[in-house]
Amino acid sequence: MNRVRRGLAATVTLAVASMSLTACFEESSPHDAVRDFLVGWQSEDYDLAAGRTDGDRATVRKALSDAKVELDAASFRFKIKSISLNGDQSQADFHAEVDLGENNPLWAYDGMLPLRLVDGRWKVHWSPSVLHPQLKEGQRFAVSTDSNPRQSVLDRNNKPLQGPQFLYVVGVTPSTLGGQAEEVVEQLSEITGFAQDRLLSRIRSSPPKQFVQLANFGAVRYRALKDKIEQIPQLKTHKEEQPVAPDDPKDIVGKVSALTPEDEQKLGGPQRAGDSFGQSGLQRAYQNNLTGSTQTRVITLDLKTDNEVAQLKEWPGRTNVPVRTTIDKAKQSAADAAVAATETSALVAVDRSTGEILAVGTQGLNQEKDALAGRFPAGTAFSIVAADALIKARMNTKQRLACPAERTVGGARFVTASQVTGASPTFRDNFAKGCVTALASLARRVDAAALAKSAAAFGIGKDWRLPLKSFSGSLPKSFSGPLPTASDADKAMAIAGQNVEVSPLSMALVAGAIASGSWHAPVLVTEPKSPDPSAEVVSLAAPQPVPVDPKVRSALTAMMLAGAKSSRALAGHTGVHGVTAAGDSEKHMGWFVGWQGEVAIAVLTKNYDPAAVAGEFFSALRDSP
Repeated sequence: MNRVRRGLAATVTLAVASMSLTACFEESSPHDAVRDFLVGWQSEDYDLAAGRTDGDRATVRKALSDAKVELDAASFRFKIKSISLNGDQSQADFHAEVDLGENNPLWAYDGMLPLRLVDGRWKVHWSPSVLHPQLKEGQRFAVSTDSNPRQSVLDRNNKPLQGPQFLYVVGVTPSTLGGQAEEVVEQLSEITGFAQDRLLSRIRSSPPKQFVQLANFGAVRYRALKDKIEQIPQLKTHKEEQPVAPDDPKDIVGKVSALTPEDEQKLGGPQRAGDSFGQSGLQRAYQNNLTGSTQTRVITLDLKTDNEVAQLKEWPGRTNVPVRTTIDKAKQSAADAAVAATETSALVAVDRSTGEILAVGTQGLNQEKDALAGRFPAGTAFSIVAADALIKARMNTKQRLACPAERTVGGARFVTASQVTGASPTFRDNFAKGCVTALASLARRVDAAALAKSAAAFGIGKDWRLPLKSFSGSLPKSFSGPLPTASDADKAMAIAGQNVEVSPLSMALVAGAIASGSWHAPVLVTEPKSPDPSAEVVSLAAPQPVPVDPKVRSALTAMMLAGAKSSRALAGHTGVHGVTAAGDSEKHMGWFVGWQGEVAIAVLTKNYDPAAVAGEFFSALRDSP
């Protein structure tokens, strides 16, 4: 497998500060020796480099080769800063950049090459300090790394949203391997598929006394490989507890696994095979925040004792931090309990005053892909938004409005399953009962631009994004632009929610807008402020709150109080506002959109009363400590 490497030029930069080399030297000049030595070192032509020194050729070749291995270096790059001449001695100052590979830092340092005239030819006077000013005889380079355990995803009260799970860390202590390093990594590579050259490089560049992590495994994979791993006696396995088993909302929190060789090649990021990697949800979106970056040190070691002699450079790494969400574990438990009796459902609860997502419960649906990002017909739940435009167009909520079983508007046929009976049903009655035919008949009372404006005010189609996939809703294209082309049939279908798509999240925010008096964009994560830039979804700046017209809010509050009165959402208690609405009739989907107290919700169900789910949720909230 190819290593992740920075592309560095393969030629030495021969820029010399404040001097000219055109005719200052004889045919054999210090410049020639410096140039050939650095070009040979950089291009791995160690014989060329060794030939321009006064040291033993084999010793120099080995020292240069060992330096690359000990640093696990992808490449070296040099720039000559100056050359000074003093009789038969000279000195060249150079700048070095060493790519430590695997997205480790670029190590830059300044070095010095002493030169001597040997039999009329300039040569680099060899000693280990040629490689680095602090490297002495009897010493070697090494790269020491240290990473922190993965941090947690937390709820709004700093309670973890995942439980402990054991990971199995397999590695070696280089000093115990003798000459068997290649044999060990060959066997481990055969078992795991991890790149043999990368495993070997980690071992050779690490301090010999330091445990070198080579691979992490979850419990299932470790059990499958355990017998084979134990047949390699040099390998040691450490059992570590990490917070990676997701609690509800599991799809939102996300899964964590060990990175496979295939993922490593595909991602090309700072992770390497065996590291813990967020596969989905917030674990993936905030991967780099949760894991941070490795502390890296370049050091020198005593060859006899393997003890550290000096630190040449340190990069502290980026501190990993927990991800704090707006989820409330108590409300999440209530949501999970509320949907438990259904086969297909989603419940999203938000704080009505902030848009913060408090709970996402699902049964038979995905919490991210369906509850936050699903695209479902709004049905008569959209009448909440349509009512904003109608009331602003002077529609009286007490106006009488028939609710026939069938009606045609602009050539579009509408049928209602919730016919409102009685001598004189009103707009308010038909809203509360979700009479499709009555609502559709109001198409000529409002223009398309007004409907589109009301939808935008309630966040439908707004350009907001969470760190996870989400959907704000959409109207047909005929409602867009300064001069919408929507026909009466288009408007009737929109008022009845038949050509409008929404998510449970977007409808929960609509309920929150009426409850609080302002629409608020959703919030899921409060810290860190922005996710990993390599995440699949990049957050946008949240739109500003949009106030609801006081007259509209007053009317809709009364209408939604009436809508909840005869529904199972009350569950024997007061203070519940909402509407039960038909959604996708072909799939037998239904909505409840409403609130109680500070919590606004949207419930979507299939073949089940959504108001009953809402009632279970509100009851669980009242019963919770």
